[in-house]
Amino acid sequence: MAHPQVVIGVDSSTQSTKALAVDAETGKVLGEGRAPHRVDSRHGQESDPDQWWDALTTAVAATGWADRAQALAIGGQQHGLVTLDAAGRPVRPALLWNDVRSAPQAAELVRKFGAQWWATEIGSVPGASFTAAKWAWLRATEPGNADRTAAVRLPHDHLTERLTGTATTDRGDASGTGWWTPDGYHAAVLDHIGLDPALLPAVTPAGTAAGHALPGGPLRPGTPIATGTGDNMAAALGLGLTPGTPVLSLGTSGTVYTVARNRPADPTGTVAGFADALDGWLPLACTLNCTLAVDRIATLLGRDRQDVEPGGTAVLLPYLDGERTPALPHASGLLHGLRHDTTPGQLLQAAYDGAAYSLLAALGDVLAVDGAVEGPGAADPEQPILLIGGGAQGRAWQDTVRRLSGRPVQLPAARELVALGAAAQAAALLTGERADAVARRWGTADGPVLPALARDDAALERIATTISQAAALQGDGAP
Repeated sequence: MAHPQVVIGVDSSTQSTKALAVDAETGKVLGEGRAPHRVDSRHGQESDPDQWWDALTTAVAATGWADRAQALAIGGQQHGLVTLDAAGRPVRPALLWNDVRSAPQAAELVRKFGAQWWATEIGSVPGASFTAAKWAWLRATEPGNADRTAAVRLPHDHLTERLTGTATTDRGDASGTGWWTPDGYHAAVLDHIGLDPALLPAVTPAGTAAGHALPGGPLRPGTPIATGTGDNMAAALGLGLTPGTPVLSLGTSGTVYTVARNRPADPTGTVAGFADALDGWLPLACTLNCTLAVDRIATLLGRDRQDVEPGGTAVLLPYLDGERTPALPHASGLLHGLRHDTTPGQLLQAAYDGAAYSLLAALGDVLAVDGAVEGPGAADPEQPILLIGGGAQGRAWQDTVRRLSGRPVQLPAARELVALGAAAQAAALLTGERADAVARRWGTADGPVLPALARDDAALERIATTISQAAALQGDGAP
């Protein structure tokens, strides 16, 4: 019996590294590994990049296929700022995507060039998460560290370089920096934030190898390493996503996105105009507060996370870490409409509603990039939303999304979609296929469909009104 061609896909996320060994022909998962990360939240949101490497080597080894894998790729958390010195060592802990200390720098970048300019030139209006704002923050607050920096990388770039010795990135992850365009790095942005383009990696085309594994790592020397990409781009690959299919991902952050043929250009900043990992686009809206924020509310109420109750008039905006959509980086949680008869279960349901609302409100804008009609859900309201991420298996999340969207929900049976997308990139090196075609061949998006529920327009209006009226209280300046 012939041995299978085995590839490894890696998901290096905020909290952990996951690795899957996958049969390149069938998509069957043959082995798994996982190792945790530590996040330092004392001042912002930071992590030591060296621990990502340690976690990667541990997780890859735990799959049981490290010495036999024929290719590997890495999907990594977007936006993070990794600064390396001349010896290739971290200058300081990496600034993570959800570190909002760079909000003033992001606002200054928007004032300098204008929101319409950013949407047209870069495809996205930068927020605190964007790497350009983080570098501007480093320049302003830690100039000594900025001066010591000899290389600037994104998390997946850094790990790929540790594996191969090659300074490389891909168009998908690079599109979240604020300085990438389809024609190359934008000189005016780099000049304004004081970043020498010589510090940046080359952009490797999709479907080609970034390099080959060096001795001393977790793989056999010479193993091909694909370009890898950002986590949202990898998840889109992992689903084999086709244009116009909506995805809602429920994790530490929440995202809603699709694959588009047209380049996004939203001057409001709601829709980020990311590139996908191939030759298209990935219009995406993101919230900072999703499953962890709702779980925190459940803990405060002393209830299981599924123990929700219908009814009531309370609105709970769980903006515990500031918020990106709406753009309130210094916001805090807010409770409005409390009554004598409000129950704890209704408050918990209100937290779910508050977390899901902004994602579903942005869905129409995301789908409109390719000319979809306006309105809640946009495009074909009968088309299911693909619900993924850690929250997707929770009944309360499923029911909340169905009730607030009025659309059916499909639950892909495949798990660890970021790692599967990276595995599809690795498999594409061996087969010559497009990575999304590999995932469609694997059937990764298949799964049960939950029917639509009647859309709860009263709840939607209540939340929208509260957000509008609370804007002055939440504010957009530093606390």
